[in-house]
Amino acid sequence: MISQSIVSELKKIVGPEHLLTEREDMLTYSYDAAVLDSQMPCAAVMPGTTQEVGKIVSLCHENRIPITVRGSGTNLSGGTIPEATGIVLLTGRLNKIIEINELDMYAVVQPGVVTATLAAAVEKKGLFYPPDPGSQAVSTLGGNVAENAGGLRGLKYGVTKDYVMGLHFFDAQGRYVKTGSRTVKCATGYNITGLMTGSEGTLGILDEIILKLIPAPKARQAMVAVYDTMDAASETVAEIIAAHIVPATLEFLDNFTIRAVEDYSHAGLPVDAAALLLIEVDGHPAVVAEEGEKVEALCRKMGAKDIKRAETDAERDKIWAARRSALSALARLKPTLVLEDATVPRSKIPEMVRALQEIAKTYKIDIGTFGHAGDGNLHPTILTDRRNVEEFKRVEEAIEAIFDKALGLGGTLSGEHGTGIAKAPFLEKETGWSSILFSRQLRQAMDPHNILNPGKITGVSQ
Repeated sequence: MISQSIVSELKKIVGPEHLLTEREDMLTYSYDAAVLDSQMPCAAVMPGTTQEVGKIVSLCHENRIPITVRGSGTNLSGGTIPEATGIVLLTGRLNKIIEINELDMYAVVQPGVVTATLAAAVEKKGLFYPPDPGSQAVSTLGGNVAENAGGLRGLKYGVTKDYVMGLHFFDAQGRYVKTGSRTVKCATGYNITGLMTGSEGTLGILDEIILKLIPAPKARQAMVAVYDTMDAASETVAEIIAAHIVPATLEFLDNFTIRAVEDYSHAGLPVDAAALLLIEVDGHPAVVAEEGEKVEALCRKMGAKDIKRAETDAERDKIWAARRSALSALARLKPTLVLEDATVPRSKIPEMVRALQEIAKTYKIDIGTFGHAGDGNLHPTILTDRRNVEEFKRVEEAIEAIFDKALGLGGTLSGEHGTGIAKAPFLEKETGWSSILFSRQLRQAMDPHNILNPGKITGVSQ
């Protein structure tokens, strides 16, 4: 427990109405979207200004109190599960869009701004912020930066790190650090902006984020390709990429997921299909028309039995609403859902899809597979009941088998969900021990008292 004097100091900083210490409130902040053991913090504090954040960090530094920063808690690797001796710093009140610069095409935001809120605000000005995690309606931009979030448009437009131009943050000692700039190019000093992006709150606490914007595409064409076999659908993905066509979005759904989504959303998906590809091309109208024809031809060549084009914006929106509901739809089927994001080179998607089918059979578990097939980032989603000890042991073994297969194909443990607690035990398999040691030494140098989100990424607990 933190002392009563610390509680009093925190109340002075943010006001008593913005400090929570009751057990019922701590339960709320003891877990995130990962299937891991919860851990209740001592307090949750809600700063509303830069000055308040700085005072909180300085107080925690002086008293060696761990800090875990939390946005909406949608992350899937345990990145916001707090320390029992620490506090949670909530960013919900730090939710201002400070600037949208149309001339130089950037935005400056506080970390608590919801992703979809910024996307809608810049769209009104004819601009575009592409990163679109599945949780964009509730996830915050600070959390997106901390986890280097991806999304459906990652194939063409990249992920969060590709849009972070600069950051203002507090280091572990409470010092205010500025990195990057508002310019298109910046080669001043170390690339601290890149280091901070994806650091999961272990190297600093974000205060302002400078994000690159781009012109909105002038046209879009969405389509659904229907397949009788999963192999044909997954091989189409490789064929489209090999043809040097880069759709904005190229998503895969297996039959298990299709049926769950249709039952949930009633989007008109063909429940007898073995697999679907949901595809969108965007850009100049002439390019969209040409690429749309090429993609449709490739899908038919690879065995698509039907292709349905969205003829209106409403039909397009219905397609993507159905895709974004996949996680919610699957979550209804069993008490526990484990969503993974092992990622492979795009040419290896067919082999990875086949491996997931075999893993489901081997471990006698249900796996629904969907995800960003165009960039190699599949989401095998295991449905189980954590209370069933024997079954959940098989689930854990299956997860390790998924990781091993992805790494064996030249892939990575995580395409967009981060490392957190969940994947830290497997990190050495991908990076080797020297990389982990380097990361631990870096953290030790920047946070000698180990107060910034301890236990995450490298599993270090000093």
